Amino acid sequence: MARPPYHVALERMQLLQLLHAFDPRVAGTPPLGIAVETSDIDVLCHLTDQAAFMDVIRNIVSPLEDFRIEQWVHGARPIIAAFHGEGWEFEIFACPEPVDEQAGWRHFCIEARLLHLGGAAFRDRVMELRRSGLKTEPAFAIALSLTGDPYNALLELEALADDVLAERLTAI
Repeated sequence: MARPPYHVALERMQLLQLLHAFDPRVAGTPPLGIAVETSDIDVLCHLTDQAAFMDVIRNIVSPLEDFRIEQWVHGARPIIAAFHGEGWEFEIFACPEPVDEQAGWRHFCIEARLLHLGGAAFRDRVMELRRSGLKTEPAFAIALSLTGDPYNALLELEALADDVLAERLTAI
């Protein structure tokens, strides 16, 4: 049985409603339209109250068998909850930083802009790289001929105006 579209899975799991107090935002490849078979659904949250967040997560994952929850030991110490539901793997990333400031959201926004500005040819190139096994940011970096760390290189593009990005896309 094929998995439903990501937005249907989110609706059935009621994740955004359950996480509403934490400013949940869906990011990653499904909403960008560049998902591959192994893509997961990423939900980014603003961790304003760790105890309340953990209560919500327990309610979400308690009926599920395949889940994990971890907390990073460095930086802002985000909490990551991963589980399967509706044929998808979900990953909830909750960080004390507001979602707008989180690297994952910033990557998502610049990738959406690039896909919009680059049109079908650029989207096809990114998809070709994704299907070859590359993760999203490295695929974008290669498609754009960026050097260095692909995660940082993409963030360096976010301040550029759309006309500058469009010009860069036509040059590749």
